[in-house]
Amino acid sequence: MPRTTLALTSFVSGELGAKLDGRTDFSKYNSGAKTLQNFLVHPQGAATRRVGTKFIAEVKNSAAKTRLIPFEFSTIQTYVLEFGNQYMRVYKDQGQVQSGGSAFEISTPYLTAELFDIKFSQSADVMYLVHPNHAARKLSRTGHTSWTLTEIDFTDGPYVPENTTATTLTPSATNGSINITASASLWASTDVGRLVSFSNGRAKITGFTSATVVAATVQDDFDNTNSVTTWKLGAFSTTTGHPSAVSFFEQRLVFAGTTAEPQTLYFSKSGDYENMTTGTNADDAMVYTIASNQVNKIRYLKAVRTLIVGTTGGEFTVSADGTDAAITPTNIVIKKQSSYGTANVDAQPAGSSILFLQKAKRKIRELTYNFDVDGYVAPDLTILNDIVTKSGINEMAYQQEPDSILWCVRDDGVFVGLTYQRAENVTAWHQHKIGGTFGAGDSATGYGVVESVASISGELTEDELYVIVKRTINGATKRYVECFAPFDFDETASTDFKFLDSHLIYSGSSTTTLSGLSHLEGQVVSILADGSTHADKTVSSGSITLDRSVTSAVVGLKYDSILQTMRVEGGAAEGTSQGKTKRISKVVLRLFETVGAKVGPSLTSLETIPFRTTSSNLSAPVDTLLAGDKEVEFRDDYNTDGFIFVKQDQPLPLTVLAIYPTIVTSDG
Repeated sequence: MPRTTLALTSFVSGELGAKLDGRTDFSKYNSGAKTLQNFLVHPQGAATRRVGTKFIAEVKNSAAKTRLIPFEFSTIQTYVLEFGNQYMRVYKDQGQVQSGGSAFEISTPYLTAELFDIKFSQSADVMYLVHPNHAARKLSRTGHTSWTLTEIDFTDGPYVPENTTATTLTPSATNGSINITASASLWASTDVGRLVSFSNGRAKITGFTSATVVAATVQDDFDNTNSVTTWKLGAFSTTTGHPSAVSFFEQRLVFAGTTAEPQTLYFSKSGDYENMTTGTNADDAMVYTIASNQVNKIRYLKAVRTLIVGTTGGEFTVSADGTDAAITPTNIVIKKQSSYGTANVDAQPAGSSILFLQKAKRKIRELTYNFDVDGYVAPDLTILNDIVTKSGINEMAYQQEPDSILWCVRDDGVFVGLTYQRAENVTAWHQHKIGGTFGAGDSATGYGVVESVASISGELTEDELYVIVKRTINGATKRYVECFAPFDFDETASTDFKFLDSHLIYSGSSTTTLSGLSHLEGQVVSILADGSTHADKTVSSGSITLDRSVTSAVVGLKYDSILQTMRVEGGAAEGTSQGKTKRISKVVLRLFETVGAKVGPSLTSLETIPFRTTSSNLSAPVDTLLAGDKEVEFRDDYNTDGFIFVKQDQPLPLTVLAIYPTIVTSDG
């Protein structure tokens, strides 16, 4: 029976799917894991227990699903916006913006069922929002409690193609408030708010009288009151549908994807975002429709080296016909790059690539330029784990700092992350189950259900990641806005540890009573008291009573971090060790800034790694976090698998740099 020590020195391939269980020949096998729950993967290869979430506030109405949208005016003026049923609230610096002692709020037209179909694009302190059921709007900010949401008042256009029928339009006057009469049935009540252009003039429809008569307000005087067949109707209306995608590109604001013209793009004049006057001059607005054999409804627009247009039937690029030239009405070129199609979930720019969700909502693809083929390719980022998104993805957000992670809200409420750094060939999946539960009895999830996510720029070293989590609290459904605590890889001060979800922090005079916990009423909470673990308590009347006095504490919902290796490979005298009887006799864990962990062959057979001596004060925190090796006797039986589990179930840090198991394999 050969005896050998193996080296598992990296987890940079992340959680691998079951289809790779037998691929011991695959180069990423030994740098992968079978389970990575509540662990982050660093691009350098280490696996680190994720930090917990800080409770910020309950949403306005916990009975209704709510969405978070990021708003970044500058590196120091960043906000997260809570969009609910016809309202918007504001969060800044991990707190809720207040006005007069209450949450600051403005009205919006968006209903609960429409929230996750909103697309947006921002320039400085103005954000443009689109939804096919509502006129395009702009959200403006002039202060923390000074926000306005208004319909865009376009200077002119855009329009659908000019009339080619015999139907005439006749204005009752050339200016002011007028009636416009059609010679045949033309108008609908849904045309209110629509533009109409003829006789060198323009009007906006303000009222519906009949299929042949509407009221309108003239915006640009008509030449006369003659009946004409040459007229154009606005492209954006309730009749035709409003844009469903928006982006900035080369000093133009681009809209796309109305109900009536799902494949059409509308470019503003250069430098004049709300002017859609078309023409042939270089700075004129443009209207272009993607030519295709099938309907390719536009789902998203993203600007990288070209304008990326994601549709239900494929991915297109918009650029000029000359290298590095700006697009104009005379040189614009639209080319199809791939035929995967996209779901109605906004794509996320990551470096020079676009990460988008394929139309079945289970595969995430990376659209990136490839110089070898002189075009864009879209490899599947779920190829290493095709079940991590099995229940479907509803929303995505990209957190650039510190580790370049794409966060995905799964349909079942599990929060999944993809550590993504293409230049270093890093694509590592990890799953996160947020503390708490939703539901009761057999239907309970066993974790908090994440429903929305947003990332904004925070400090120079880390972006802030906000989530909305749904839980059952004291028998009622609650939805909370929470923010992940700052992550400090080199953190050594035990009183700074924040490894609990929906947590609050106490710092003050010595006390045994902690209050202000009404958001966790009736819940069993874990406590880190003066940097040391404390017995769990149940929140009653918004407070808990501790067993000892503290001056600092973190109180919240616990979660377990679990790392399970792939079946170990190596140590056999005759070829592979797979399928052969083996036993792991000991394991050396190379850890960094760690205290408190367990290791074993299964979750039901774990050994606690000692970090204290018999003379240690058990009520005090561990003096020094371990940055080095821990050798652990591995109480394993002979078997053919050879799994290694590492678990942290205390509100304490754990970083696994490498695992060195000593294994005995039988070749008989």
